[in-house]
Amino acid sequence: MKLWISAAQAAAVLAISVGGSNLAAQDRLELVNAFWQAESASEREDAAIALASAAADAQALYRWLRLGPEYSSDVARGVVSGSRTADDGTVFPYVILVPEAYDPANSYPVEFMLHGGVGRPRPEEGESFWRGGYDNLMRDDRLVVVPLAWNEAIWWQSAQAENLVEILRAVRQDYHIDDNRVTLTGVSDGGTGAWFFAFKQPSEWAAFLPYIAHPGVLRSPQSGGGYRLYFENLLGKPFYIVSGENDRLYPAASLASFIEILEQQNVEHTFRIIEGGGHNTQWLPEEMPAIEAFKAAHVRDPFPDQIQWVTESSEQFNEYNWVRVDALEEEGRPSLLQVSREGNAFSVTARGVSQFTLRFNPEEVNLEDPLLVSVNGRVVHTGTVRQRKETVLESAHKLDRAALYTATLQVDLTQ
Repeated sequence: MKLWISAAQAAAVLAISVGGSNLAAQDRLELVNAFWQAESASEREDAAIALASAAADAQALYRWLRLGPEYSSDVARGVVSGSRTADDGTVFPYVILVPEAYDPANSYPVEFMLHGGVGRPRPEEGESFWRGGYDNLMRDDRLVVVPLAWNEAIWWQSAQAENLVEILRAVRQDYHIDDNRVTLTGVSDGGTGAWFFAFKQPSEWAAFLPYIAHPGVLRSPQSGGGYRLYFENLLGKPFYIVSGENDRLYPAASLASFIEILEQQNVEHTFRIIEGGGHNTQWLPEEMPAIEAFKAAHVRDPFPDQIQWVTESSEQFNEYNWVRVDALEEEGRPSLLQVSREGNAFSVTARGVSQFTLRFNPEEVNLEDPLLVSVNGRVVHTGTVRQRKETVLESAHKLDRAALYTATLQVDLTQ
């Protein structure tokens, strides 16, 4: 594949100070590109070792990865089919709809579209995931990703929680995307899937658009869920919710209690009731201008000043953006972590959490100065934290250039 780099990107890389390193700009770019396009864990590890060896320090490595790779103009366009094989051997097909005029000099928003009908068996080879084909989903101004779910791999299970993040990573490998403009839209069961990611794994997404769906489905073990829903986790996550007045499965009135909780929790949302509407998307053309305006108005902040997260597990669905819950006082019991940041001061409320990690971005926090961290009114840390190359590389696993960090602080409340 022929690689391409813009003059602006080359100039930016040439301007990087690497603390005395004499490595040429193009050589640095090739190292970043090798890491970005690694096709296996071993290739990625080799590329990471080469990057760490070449960079003078963590700050230099951060700047290299923040700029990203050499985006190629020689990429597939139109309807691009792909697949991912999970560790257990399950193959997850997907389709990427890429504008014919795709230009790697520009960064593109990405929209994931989750289909309904996940109770059906896996489609036959070559069968469209999206009813009616992909023509109506193609856009000139963005990439659209259409993954596949079926009765043995529904949207609100852990396999898909991993799958969607890995598909997004694959998209980032080949296409220049805007990491802070990745939205999640779903229809019917796909809308329930959008609710799932909002409640359990929201870090990648700028906004959620569940259509003709119901979050209550996630509570039912019979539906493949059985989850506890913590509305505290929805703070700072914008929603565009559409429901038909006469929907035979999820009439708009059945969402009333959920919408009331969103209002009580001050969760930003638009709730559109389609008068006389059923379980369909016939309303979509008329609603599209408002939907597009909503997407354009909402950009992800990967390092918000205020975070709250509730989890009953320290191993799954235990992190949000720059915080991670590492241990609970009692596994299976809902536990709360609230963090408020003002400059280099961090105020934490922890209930049921015994260990957690804060992750720091050098453009958000002045890591040259001491940090002050207090938990439940008690100071637990005063001082600087070390910026490490290994930390940068760990944060770069998802290839999310907007969500890199150079330092972490683990707090153990049992000591």
